[in-house]
Amino acid sequence: MAKLFKKSRKPVGGAPGALIHVGEKKVQQTSTSITHYNEGHLIENESVETEQFNQIRTQVGVVWYNVNGIHDVEFIGQLGKDVGIHPLTLEDIVNTRQRPKIDDYEDYLYLVFKMLVFDQQAGVVKAEQTSLIVGDGFVISIQEAEGDLFEPVRERIKRGKGRIRTAGAGYLAYALIDAVVDHYFVVLESLGEKIEGFEQDLMDNPSASRLESIHKLKREMILFRKQVWPMREMVNRLIKTESPLIQESTGIFYSDVYDHLIQVTDTIDSFRDILSGMQDLYLSTVSNRMNEVMQVLTIMATIFIPLTFIAGIYGMNFEWMPELKMKHGYFVALSAMAAIAAGMILYFKKKKWF
Repeated sequence: MAKLFKKSRKPVGGAPGALIHVGEKKVQQTSTSITHYNEGHLIENESVETEQFNQIRTQVGVVWYNVNGIHDVEFIGQLGKDVGIHPLTLEDIVNTRQRPKIDDYEDYLYLVFKMLVFDQQAGVVKAEQTSLIVGDGFVISIQEAEGDLFEPVRERIKRGKGRIRTAGAGYLAYALIDAVVDHYFVVLESLGEKIEGFEQDLMDNPSASRLESIHKLKREMILFRKQVWPMREMVNRLIKTESPLIQESTGIFYSDVYDHLIQVTDTIDSFRDILSGMQDLYLSTVSNRMNEVMQVLTIMATIFIPLTFIAGIYGMNFEWMPELKMKHGYFVALSAMAAIAAGMILYFKKKKWF
């Protein structure tokens, strides 16, 4: 999440449905895997062509086809032809600047959202666009790069326990979305730890570099919220959808995901408020320190005003001055200065000015 506003390289006025990859190329070559399962059996294969997937998805059970790499527009185009995916959906898949949303094409549902991870070293939240195509008995997941957050879902399928092996494609889509949303809490935990560290450092050493780090983290929160907030709307539409692809019994699970997203957005808002408070705390701390310094300097200047006055009088070059011939005049003048300074210090302390 390096930039708040990213420029799209898609040409202005291009034809609808044109397959033009917009975003960073994160893998050299597109890779695929397929998981075909029902209550009684499980088959997993790597490097499965779209034509083969198209044949498998007509069999009994649920087929999960995972694609890593969206820069190969020829592969995405062939997938669309073999499965019957609308050109506008294919256009959205290869454009990584998509806002989380859901499109209902009757034969399938298209969902797009962001998979988020926190880079501890760089201190930024990294986003990867993920698309789901939920059809009758199949789910296609399309990601920008290899490596994802779906491994717990794969393990649940392998173990064959719970609802996932007996439920349909709509439940598999829920499991994938839930895995992504659950990781949002991991990201929030990492961000929370950094905020706690900032707060302590800010009290001990309110430096300008720390303020810059706080501002950077606050910006990450804004970008985080920008990805999570529309996902609430997407999940809410899934809860209310009348599509036969989402079973009514699965709706309660999507409601649970919706509740988690509310918690995430509430936590993000709380963190943003804390960071704003930390910025105010920094400004207040710096201002207070400056006031303390100015207070000391003002007191010192005030004490030296009468002393300078006395020194100025006796520093004049007049030949005839009353105390000029006094044997102990120098020591008397110094004693008077010391007495005035001590008296002013005692007076300032009595007034609690320092």
